[in-house]
Amino acid sequence: MLSRKRQSFPDGVVSVYKVTDLALPGDLPKEGLVLKQSLRYRERTVGMSRFYQALQNNIKVDFVIRCPEVRGLSEKAADILVAVLIDGQQYQVMQIQYIEDSAPKSMDLSLERLGDDVYAVV
Repeated sequence: MLSRKRQSFPDGVVSVYKVTDLALPGDLPKEGLVLKQSLRYRERTVGMSRFYQALQNNIKVDFVIRCPEVRGLSEKAADILVAVLIDGQQYQVMQIQYIEDSAPKSMDLSLERLGDDVYAVV
């Protein structure tokens, strides 16, 4: 029997958005954010191996947060997800990693900080 580590999510609420074209048909494309899910989270340590592996792929991992598991946040590999933490800063979700041995089931989101308000929130 698999021993499950009990999880709590005391650090705040993260809103996860999908980057979507908000333009009307025939207008120039206009990217904006459409809310997918709001979740409680716990900040995690960005480990050295995760940090350097990301750098090798030209990615900078600024935060890792653990949230309750939600399958299907990203329907396609080409989806761009943006997380907004309680500080109001936008972060691109670079990786979703599902945690097998947690209760409740959880996922880690690796986040890379975006510039100030890159996307408009709908």
